[in-house]
Amino acid sequence: MTQQAYVRLENATVRIDVEKVKKPQVPLHPLGWLGLFWQSMLSPSLMHRLADEGKSLVLWTRMAASKHGLKEVVSGNILLRKAQYKAADDPTMILEIARAIIAGKIRNSRTVVLRGARETNDPAEVEQLTAIAESLADGLGNLKHATEVNTVRKVSKAKPPRTTSAPSA
Repeated sequence: MTQQAYVRLENATVRIDVEKVKKPQVPLHPLGWLGLFWQSMLSPSLMHRLADEGKSLVLWTRMAASKHGLKEVVSGNILLRKAQYKAADDPTMILEIARAIIAGKIRNSRTVVLRGARETNDPAEVEQLTAIAESLADGLGNLKHATEVNTVRKVSKAKPPRTTSAPSA
């Protein structure tokens, strides 16, 4: 975000220099994309590496409007695209995909709630969070029996059990 920053590739890291002073480096591999604000510079080697690894590069103006973007050249197998379109027209596949997506979201939410229950020292919060986790587990069980996409949507929008006190943040 600093103007006049120079961003370059150093080994497998992204190095940032501001007025020839080295700032913290970050590994390149976990980055999904790189964004630069107005009047920052980027080395050609880093730009090529981003392209080689299919990572996007976004350049913003002073007003933080996305100005330019470099993205991976889209390549793909036409047979894969045809299979995806075919699956989108098959109600059975749509149901299975919806179940898988919602099940993942419910499992992740339940994990977060259970972690909160383990980390709190307030017994009332533990009780409330445990009840919410049980409700999410019930929703996961109900999801297995869903026969229509609209039923899957209803399971995903199920409300947690009401309690008398809200957990503190």
